[in-house]
Amino acid sequence: MNLRVCEIFKSIQGESSFAGMPFVIVRMTGCNLRCSYCDTQYAWEEGREIELLDLIQLVRDFETKHVLLTGGEPLAQRGSLELANRLSLENFIVLVETNGSMDISPLAGNVIVIMDIKCPGSQQSHMMNWDNISALRPTDEVKFVLSDRADYEWAKEILSKYFADLPQRILMSAVFGKLSTSDLAGWILSDNLRVRLQLQLHKYIWPDQIRGV
Repeated sequence: MNLRVCEIFKSIQGESSFAGMPFVIVRMTGCNLRCSYCDTQYAWEEGREIELLDLIQLVRDFETKHVLLTGGEPLAQRGSLELANRLSLENFIVLVETNGSMDISPLAGNVIVIMDIKCPGSQQSHMMNWDNISALRPTDEVKFVLSDRADYEWAKEILSKYFADLPQRILMSAVFGKLSTSDLAGWILSDNLRVRLQLQLHKYIWPDQIRGV
């Protein structure tokens, strides 16, 4: 089984509750969405074919037990499910960062899902697979990327509707360079939301680089 991989590298994890930890980042090629603020458009098409077992060996060679599958949209490739599940069997801590439109239920129970819920500002919220919410496990995390105050108010409605009594960690972040993080922090504090404000940490560590970090 071959997978199309845009890039693979070791870096500091930039998002989620694992932010700041060393990770192997496996960026898969291809995405079924076209978000207005996408910062990895190069992953839509760029990449090379790597056989599954060879890819697993490449991950092993980094000698880091934390692995993130991202994209693009990793679940757009059937082989990504096999990759994530096999790595989890080798005692890697595996995160799959997914855009919320693809079925997450086939992922093994010890794979941690970081699932976007696309806000209206992304222009892709109509693509959300709402059945995924029932497939989330307590260890999974849910992410809202906000473009403006309207997105924030929409996200609050989604939290009230779907997550009032669910145990998932809820992440909120501002579209880099578009929404002020201090404004978002103020809204969260004012409303006493039970969410984690997150930054794209890698963009503060390596502000002049957009790839391989």
